[in-house]
Amino acid sequence: MLLWDLAGAFHFHGVSFGLENILASGLSISVTDAAVVIVSTFISVAFHEFGHAVASASEGLQIEYIAIFLAILFPGALIALNYDQLQTLPPFAALRIYCAGVWHNAVFCAVCALALFLLPLVLSPLYTHGEGPIVLGIPHTSPLSGYLSLHDVIVSVDGTNITNPDDWMKMMAKANSQIILGSPPLENSQSYKAIKEEKGYCVPNSWIEASKIIQEVNDNFSCPDDFVPFVQNSCINSSLSDGSNLREETEHKHCLIAKDVIKLKKCGNGWQIIGTDGNSCICSEQESCMTPVQIPGMTWVEVSYKSPYSPNCLQLTRNLSSKDSVNLNLESNPCDGTFVFIGDVVSVARSIQLSSYQPRWAWIIWSIHIPHILEKVLVCMLHMSAALGLINCLPVYFLDGESILETSICYITWLTRRQRHKVLSICLFGGTVLSIITFAKMLYSLIVLQ
Repeated sequence: MLLWDLAGAFHFHGVSFGLENILASGLSISVTDAAVVIVSTFISVAFHEFGHAVASASEGLQIEYIAIFLAILFPGALIALNYDQLQTLPPFAALRIYCAGVWHNAVFCAVCALALFLLPLVLSPLYTHGEGPIVLGIPHTSPLSGYLSLHDVIVSVDGTNITNPDDWMKMMAKANSQIILGSPPLENSQSYKAIKEEKGYCVPNSWIEASKIIQEVNDNFSCPDDFVPFVQNSCINSSLSDGSNLREETEHKHCLIAKDVIKLKKCGNGWQIIGTDGNSCICSEQESCMTPVQIPGMTWVEVSYKSPYSPNCLQLTRNLSSKDSVNLNLESNPCDGTFVFIGDVVSVARSIQLSSYQPRWAWIIWSIHIPHILEKVLVCMLHMSAALGLINCLPVYFLDGESILETSICYITWLTRRQRHKVLSICLFGGTVLSIITFAKMLYSLIVLQ
């Protein structure tokens, strides 16, 4: 059961470092993540058993021994009670001992949830929270490694500001869903099509006239390096356009420099920002709304970022006067950047590690992982403790649920001892089988379907 809880232990409170990420990256897990899981599991199990020990001591029950063990990768603990003394206790006193572990897990979950809620306030003297996700790790295999660097801060996706890693994943998933709905991949087709959810730019007509026009041959075409194919859209609401209109619009395509185009005003209905109502007429008479042509199933995503902790930007900040700093913010900031990614954005979004906490001063950038690890530990302890409490409530053999059910059945006085034993056996067998089946299905969907 703890193996399944690992799947959800790293996706909470705006943090996205779940088992789905581990599976997507080749079934690998970092030493830090492994240590967080093991330590969190041990603390949760120890607190659970501590609850049994406190309840037993309050009832004057003797504790035979305390054991600590390792089950595969997960640490565990147990306390052995004097069984003869336990049988002499009233049913309510015994039930109190059996339920003490679950109760302590519930209290521990509440403490962890409160600590997570107050963590931004506690760390506020040293770190800001919710002002944009900062890059903590980016492997060389990530497609974003050529665009982002360590300690870069992601500002927006498709013009929409994001504040935390959860926003980053939601925006990427939303962009991906728009492509899936607007232009699903075609079987056995390598063709390029314009999509209904259009992300356009108001390109000067002079650029278009000077650009290279490419003709489509057997649905295939290409542009030189650093150039991207664009198609001109009519002055209509593109969300209402049908297939014939789209086909007419894709007859002539122009190769434009993407890094220059993304600096222009946006048009079309594919952007996730306020101000583009789907009408490409927002462009002036000297401009045309040009939409990038994309591979079916892929998406065009514009990501803006800043590099406030890079050596060049830090040096630039120190050299600027306060007046120059104001002018720098109003004009183009050399420490800011924008890039476009075309492809499977969901898998790419998971390939980098982000944190909601940014250091207030560059000289403490070395401690940037501390808030992230603290958040991980609290999240993992909350999930592990909740899983332990839930699992031990189930009527399953060898868990607290077995003893809780057995003691609770004693209060059904109209059943004979033999009938109570039969009810107990049926409930335990059924609960154990159903729990195993449910766990197997969840594990299958997690590993195979992922």
